[in-house]
Amino acid sequence: MSDPPPLDDLARRYLDLWQDQLAGLAGLSSGMLSKIENGLTSPSLATLKALSTALNVPMTALFQKFEERREATFVRSGEGLEIERRGTRSGHQYRLLGHSRDRLLAVEPYMITLTRESDTFPYFQHAGTEFLYMLKGRMGYRHGERVYAMTPGDSLFFDADAPHGPETLDALPINFLSLIVYAHGAEG
Repeated sequence: MSDPPPLDDLARRYLDLWQDQLAGLAGLSSGMLSKIENGLTSPSLATLKALSTALNVPMTALFQKFEERREATFVRSGEGLEIERRGTRSGHQYRLLGHSRDRLLAVEPYMITLTRESDTFPYFQHAGTEFLYMLKGRMGYRHGERVYAMTPGDSLFFDADAPHGPETLDALPINFLSLIVYAHGAEG
């Protein structure tokens, strides 16, 4: 069995605790805590439990840095993956700006552009929740029985199971951000 990785002192520094303060809270000597933080000794489960209690975090949080991959997606201005969604056939242009690989949730951020070639289509329905943020133009956006007059700076957050979509295209071109979040396995 291999030794566990060194204990990350990030939580201690975040709480603005000196090493001897945390050691005292956990019932350890400062020297022992230093050895643990620097990977010079392997703490027992009882010691890990004492440290997690002193830091007020779950014991598993002490190892997350070493177990989890942290990802980021960077997309330059005007770029993004142009993809087809149901609105594409109505002239709606979708640029995917990133995606998540989380096991529970799927997150899809889009830059959507509507032009003279675009049609209205207030009947989209899909699983999850959606957030819109208007950047340019004006439109009437339907959600269920209500139509929202959207202008730059406006936002709309809604349950995407209800019929929704642009009902009137009042000032073109229109650009808005759409963020769709749904449970993996459900269609977004």
